Amino acid sequence: MLSMFIGETIALGVAVSWTATALFAEVASKRMGSLPLNTLRMILSIILVSLTLWLIMGQPWPRYADADTWLWLALSGVVGYVIGDYCLMQGYIHIGSRFGQLFMTLSAPTAAITGRSLLGERMSWLAVIGMVVTLSGIAMSILSGRRDENEAQRTIIKLKLPAKGIFFASMAGICQGFGLVLSKMGLEHYGSSLSACGVEASVVPDGALVAVPLQFSIPFAATMIRAIVGLAGFFILLVVFNRDWQAKLSHAAHDRRAMWCLLGATVFGPFIGVSASLLATLYTSTGIAQTLFALTPVLIIAPSAWLFHQRVSVREVIGAIVSVAGVCLFFI
Repeated sequence: MLSMFIGETIALGVAVSWTATALFAEVASKRMGSLPLNTLRMILSIILVSLTLWLIMGQPWPRYADADTWLWLALSGVVGYVIGDYCLMQGYIHIGSRFGQLFMTLSAPTAAITGRSLLGERMSWLAVIGMVVTLSGIAMSILSGRRDENEAQRTIIKLKLPAKGIFFASMAGICQGFGLVLSKMGLEHYGSSLSACGVEASVVPDGALVAVPLQFSIPFAATMIRAIVGLAGFFILLVVFNRDWQAKLSHAAHDRRAMWCLLGATVFGPFIGVSASLLATLYTSTGIAQTLFALTPVLIIAPSAWLFHQRVSVREVIGAIVSVAGVCLFFI
C-alpha cells in the first residue's frame, strides 16, 4: 500500500524536514544574518551533496546533465534559492519561522498556476475557492481588530506583524512555488538527457559505490546544480551589500551555536528536504506535492511555541489550519 503513495509519503516527510530546518534557520538567521547564513549553507550543502553523488553516481558532479538541464535547474536555483531563501530568512528575522512558514502556503497556488502555464497540468475549478480560503487563513492569523475609542461602532483592523516581514515571507512562498515548477522542468530535461546518452533511469551508474538507480540519484544531482547557482548568487549579494563581508563570514563561522543551527538547517533543508521534494514531484503531481509540503505551518506550531516560548492564540492555530485546508482544496 505504501508503494502506491510513494510520492505522497516522500512529500509528507519533506513537510517534517522543513519544519526542522525552519526552527534551526530562525535561530541561525537572527544570530548571523540572512546573507552569511545562506552563503555558508550553500557551501555546506554542496559538500554534502557532492559526497552523496560520489557514493551513488560514481563522481561528485551531476552526470549526464545537458545544457538544457543546467539552464532550467539554474533558473530554479535563482528563483527558489537566491530570491526565495533570501526572502525567507529575512522573514524569519522579522516575524519568526512560525509565521514565515504560514506564508509558504502561497507556494501551492503559485505552483498550480505556474504548472498549468508551463507544464499544462490540470487545475480544477475549486482552485479559486482554495486560493480565497488560503488567503483567509493567513489573514485570520496576522490581522487583529479592535474598537475605536472615539467611535464605538467602528472596528480598526491592524496587522499583528511588521509589514516588511509579511512582504519577505510572501515573496518566499511565491518563489518556492515558481521554483518547484522550474525544477520539475529541469528534471524532465534531465530524463531526456539520459535517453539521449542511451542510459536507463533504472540502472545503477558505473563507478557508484552504493547501488542506487539513477531515478533516485537524479534529484540529488539537480540539487547540486541549484546549490552551485545559489552559492554564486548569495556570494555576489554578500559582497555587493557588505563591504566587510569577510568579517561577517568570519564572525558567523566562529559563532558555535549559530553554526550548529546552520548544520541542522542545511541537513534538513537543501540536503534532505529539497532533494526529497524534487523526488516527490517525480512520483506525484506538483500540486499534490505542494499540498503536503504546506502542512509545515501546522506542524511547526507546537515545537515553535515550546522552543521559543511563544504565545499561540486559538485564532492563529485556526488560521494556520484554514490556510492549509485552502491549499488542500486548491488541488482537489
